Amino acid sequence: MSFFTQLFGVSWRHLQAKVRYRILILTLVPILLTLVSLVFITIYWNISYTGKQLFMKVKADLTVAKNTLEESQVHQAQQLEYIMNSWTFQNKFQHLRRDHDPVQQQIQTYLNNQKSQLNLDFVRLISVSDAAADPELRLMLPHTQHGKAFSGLMVLDQQQLARINPALASKALIPLIATQRALPLDKTVEKKGLVSRSLMPIMSKTGHPIWYLDGGVLLNHDTRIVDHIRDLVYDKGTLPDRSIGAVTIFLDNVRIATNVPLHFFPRSPEQQGRALGSLVSEDVQRQVLQQGKLWVDRAFVYDDWFISAYAPLQDIRGKRIGMIYAGFSESPFIHNYLLNIIELGTILMLVLLVSGLLVYRGAYSLLLPIERIHQVVKGVQAGRNLRIGSLGLDRDNELSNLAEQFDRMLDLLQRRNSQIQAAAEQLEMKVEERTRSLKEKTEELQRNMALLNATRQQMVTNEKLTALGELTAGIAHEINNPTAVILGNMELLRYELGDDAKVVEEEIELVIQQVGRISTIIRSLLQYSRPGEFNAPLEMHQITPIIEEMMVLVRHSIQKQEVHLIQELSATQLVQVNRPQLLQVLINLVVNAAHAMNGKGRIWIRTYDWLEQGEAVGAKIEIEDEGMGIPAEQLNRIFDPFFTTRKDGTGLGLSLSYGIIKRFGGTIEVSSVVGKGTIFTIGLYHLAKEDNQDHGLFINGCDS
Repeated sequence: MSFFTQLFGVSWRHLQAKVRYRILILTLVPILLTLVSLVFITIYWNISYTGKQLFMKVKADLTVAKNTLEESQVHQAQQLEYIMNSWTFQNKFQHLRRDHDPVQQQIQTYLNNQKSQLNLDFVRLISVSDAAADPELRLMLPHTQHGKAFSGLMVLDQQQLARINPALASKALIPLIATQRALPLDKTVEKKGLVSRSLMPIMSKTGHPIWYLDGGVLLNHDTRIVDHIRDLVYDKGTLPDRSIGAVTIFLDNVRIATNVPLHFFPRSPEQQGRALGSLVSEDVQRQVLQQGKLWVDRAFVYDDWFISAYAPLQDIRGKRIGMIYAGFSESPFIHNYLLNIIELGTILMLVLLVSGLLVYRGAYSLLLPIERIHQVVKGVQAGRNLRIGSLGLDRDNELSNLAEQFDRMLDLLQRRNSQIQAAAEQLEMKVEERTRSLKEKTEELQRNMALLNATRQQMVTNEKLTALGELTAGIAHEINNPTAVILGNMELLRYELGDDAKVVEEEIELVIQQVGRISTIIRSLLQYSRPGEFNAPLEMHQITPIIEEMMVLVRHSIQKQEVHLIQELSATQLVQVNRPQLLQVLINLVVNAAHAMNGKGRIWIRTYDWLEQGEAVGAKIEIEDEGMGIPAEQLNRIFDPFFTTRKDGTGLGLSLSYGIIKRFGGTIEVSSVVGKGTIFTIGLYHLAKEDNQDHGLFINGCDS
């Protein structure tokens, strides 16, 4: 008993046979399809539009973060301007006459007091010569020529930080944390510091800088800017419950200022804290730091997935030195998304349940007469003589009229059955007789058509070969004499020129080679058009010695190419072939394979015994290359005469090879995959089956 039968008390087949259940199903299916479509449309909208909105939001958050970072640099320059314009500074600065003046120490003391009030990590007064001697400040000097402060980011090592303030060197140290999906650590501590630095010129009355105020903030371990941006873009109510918004500043691929938690859901006090020293994922590093592109997508942030946006940061040279990040955790949005799907599914089931109950109750009373008709129909099918009779309905009712007409039809059907049965017996006898006669005629017609097609094909082929033979003989006669004259004159020219022939030696050799090529083409045409003249006796041979001889002959043709011939010879059966003609076929296939790889690659030559129903009937030869392959539209034409894709080819090599193998009564199969290579398989019988019609060409191609 099936699970459906145990659940509903009726089998699925019986349920389909009941009209009321079929109406129930037909009524519920549109409702089900509509509700399911609604669910899928909702899912699609959530994925398409909600996902796009999330990425648009995080991109806007990143823009706010970048602008806030830039505004902090502007504000930093304004702070230096505020210090410079203060009464205390101006009063002390008026008494400063030269570098290393005691007044300079008093000014520096004042600046040290101001930096803590202005949230700066360093502020110092430096001379023009000291600024010019500092390689980092020297890059900022051209931007301060008009008395305006200039701000920018720069990366400083431990020595450079110590020259500004020894405390900055120790503050910059950040132990690194091995991070999932990030590149492996190549060091244990980040010693460099990312500094937001501003340079304010102090101008003389003549409009030239005489001193500079150098101030800035070390972003390593600095949580003020990232927390300010987070509070700005991820305030309460902007994200779902349990969602975490975070902002990070990277030095290269290291988090040096962040509010990404060390663990999003810490289980112990030791797990609380910020993920300082952790690394960005490899995918983000490749796109943002290496390629300089913006990242707006899902990203793995320390130990969870975030909807993330990254942008590269550049120093005052325009070099990418780090990144700025804004994003929020993805899991609360997925939780809400799944919750919506569950709610929609629950509503779908309730609507289906209520709709099914209403339809079932309405159909039950309506279809009782149909049930009576159905029972009578089943009884009649079982061979019982039943009638519907009265259904207890009005005479004008459609079902009552149907039942009356059905009873009359049954009476008429009963009378006709006997007549039909007698006629059917006679008809069956006549049909069998006519069918047998028609089958015999059809078989005879098929044999005649096959014979006619074979004869027609042979006549067409013979006519083509006859015409080609006459044309080829005329061409050969007309061309052989001029080619012989050309060869003789070229040898005479070389002899007459003597040592001077070296000047045109290359041209002479080229002419001789091309004349030889003309002779080769003429011989191929003669061999194709007059195959009977080139037939040679067939003898028993081992395959392996022929392969080895072919390897010796073909190495000369491909010696300048980077082609490796790999032999896998395991055939033991003798085959009846003509040795020179088989050599010609193998050399042609190997040279074609070398050309298909542009002269670089591997060619496998395999032999093995040919088995049919467990009995050895001959041997097979496979020649496989790893070249460009043959497209499907060309695969069926490669054995046609004069078809070639090579500029210097005649299109007769494969056609001749096919004719030779056919004369041996063998088979030749081609299997090719575009972009991977081609396999030619030759099957040779122990005893040649010349003109065997059951064997020939088999092609199997693939474009991918």
